[in-house]
Amino acid sequence: MSSQAQHQPTALTVHQQSRQLEVSFDDGSTFRIPFELLRVYSPSAEVQGHGPGQEVLQTGKRHVEITAVEAVGHYAVQPTFSDGHDSGIFTWEYLYFLGSQQDKLWQDYEARLQAAGVERDAPMAEKSGGACGHHH
Repeated sequence: MSSQAQHQPTALTVHQQSRQLEVSFDDGSTFRIPFELLRVYSPSAEVQGHGPGQEVLQTGKRHVEITAVEAVGHYAVQPTFSDGHDSGIFTWEYLYFLGSQQDKLWQDYEARLQAAGVERDAPMAEKSGGACGHHH
């Protein structure tokens, strides 16, 4: 078996009560990934920006919910979040990464919040004019 084998999910469960997405993979690992983490690390351009250093820091997502999950081919899912965000396509590989690295990802997120001087629960600044502008 090559080490490049794609992780295939064997089960995917949305837990509304605990706000976690539970994903089991064929290598026997199961991750419970908080909706907030999924939302904050959404792979969409809206969150990741259009290049390095263009990431948009997401805040106020602690209570976000996943209202729907749509399969994208056989390789990914596209969740719809309660704040209307639905452009993130999460590949199995990316879900595996989020699940296996979530401690580090939380630390990175908290460090980014601190560096930006914003609270985790601060409301997101409204985007003006639809441009990818940055407010300082």
